[in-house]
Amino acid sequence: MVFIDHIRIPVRDLAASTQFYEAALAPFGIEITEARGAVGFHLGSVDFFITEGEPAAPMHIAFAAPDRATVEAFHAAALAAGGRNNGSPGLRPRYHADYFGGYVLDPDGHNVEAVCHRPEG
Repeated sequence: MVFIDHIRIPVRDLAASTQFYEAALAPFGIEITEARGAVGFHLGSVDFFITEGEPAAPMHIAFAAPDRATVEAFHAAALAAGGRNNGSPGLRPRYHADYFGGYVLDPDGHNVEAVCHRPEG
């Protein structure tokens, strides 16, 4: 069962953030939907939306990756799309033994993460 159905965050520049997220989330195989001034990124149902507006404060958003290779590909794609490194892909044993995450800051300073909770292999 999925706990969060969807999330929508404000971004200062919708076009720039759309380009960033389209590139950063490409390793997940996402599709893009535009509706009512928002852009949605999804795998089946629309899960993550961005809309133009002034962010109140930076948020932390974590995308569940199916494997560690996707975490690494996300991180590389996000950096290539202009994101800033906020934690290279690797194990984070302080969370649990198999927590493998990579972090970037998006154009608005949101901490965006891809994480895999599965053991390698």
